[in-house]
Amino acid sequence: MKRNITILIIVVAVCALLLFGYTRSRGKAPAASAPQHGGPQQAVPVAIASVTQQDMPVYLDGLGSVQAFNTVTLKTRIDGEVTRVAFREGQDVKKGDLLIVIDPRPYQVALEQAQATMYRDQSQLTIAKRNVERYSELFKEGVVSQQDLDTQQSSEGNLEGMVRADQAAIDNAKLNLAYTHITAPFDGRVGLRLVDPGNMVHAADANGMLVLTQMHPIAVIFTIPEDNLPSVLKRIKNGSMTVDVYSRDNRNHLSTGSLLTVNNQIDQTTGTVRLKAVFDNKDSMLWPNQFVNARLLLDVKKNATVVPSAAVQRGAEGTYTFVVKSDNTVEVRNVKIGVTEGNLIAINQGLNPGEKVVTDGQDKLQAGSRVRPAAPTSSAADSPRFAQAVGM
Repeated sequence: MKRNITILIIVVAVCALLLFGYTRSRGKAPAASAPQHGGPQQAVPVAIASVTQQDMPVYLDGLGSVQAFNTVTLKTRIDGEVTRVAFREGQDVKKGDLLIVIDPRPYQVALEQAQATMYRDQSQLTIAKRNVERYSELFKEGVVSQQDLDTQQSSEGNLEGMVRADQAAIDNAKLNLAYTHITAPFDGRVGLRLVDPGNMVHAADANGMLVLTQMHPIAVIFTIPEDNLPSVLKRIKNGSMTVDVYSRDNRNHLSTGSLLTVNNQIDQTTGTVRLKAVFDNKDSMLWPNQFVNARLLLDVKKNATVVPSAAVQRGAEGTYTFVVKSDNTVEVRNVKIGVTEGNLIAINQGLNPGEKVVTDGQDKLQAGSRVRPAAPTSSAADSPRFAQAVGM
């Protein structure tokens, strides 16, 4: 009995010691961690940018393709052998430049034959005219009858008609002779040739001998949504509108031109309208049937407040930015955004020029967080596309 009581006392004592040690360790834990919560807050590294005030372009974007003002497939109007190809493939030619020569000898012979026939008929016509003069005098003297005079006058008329027909034959022979020399109908670029010297060509051939394309100037056909049409029509009445075209990946600027016209109807299947712009294309960066991205400059917002688009965040309560204050803490500020151009956004309300906004690292911030700003990013005006749009 005494042994059991001794064991029970030992167990109770051990439990009391364990409970005392656990309670003591729990009481000391807050004291150990207190210096961590009471120390200085760690700064969050972020990227910042300045809020600037400058002109902000407003664009309408559309997909388009390059179209030549004039494209012609040159064909022969006569039959014959090609004796000379006077161009190089890919050559730029001027209007009137010689391109192809077809053997002119058969048509030169035909012209000489027509001229010889005309000389013969003219001689007969001269005799007929003199006969009419003589018969007219004899008729007045009563030597010949009216019928004889009429016969001579009819012969003169027939010969005069023959002479005129001969002249038409000569003109036709000269025209065929001119067709043996094929020239450029306008300034353009020659494509790949389709005939070689020695080939026989015919007026009935389905294929041509070469394709000539006008490259300077050149056009771009592109589309915009029909909802934007009223703004374009209103703007075009006040003067020309600038159009910039970019490459297929929208990275390389190819050329700058002006809006030429708006199509006279809307495509109901797509809800778009086609526009045509013209470009000088002096550097030949635009090529017929090339796919391009067109950007129509609709307006320029003067003295807009501009920030990089990365600075604008969107949440349940709308759009906001983290503004860096002078003590390197951030303030959450709601903003109202305007037009967007590339990686830039115009701020209609909420920011002032000269303030600093966070452009990277916002996921680690909240109101009052301390930040360690990196070097400010380049301003909006440093963008080449932006500078070109506002004429800088």
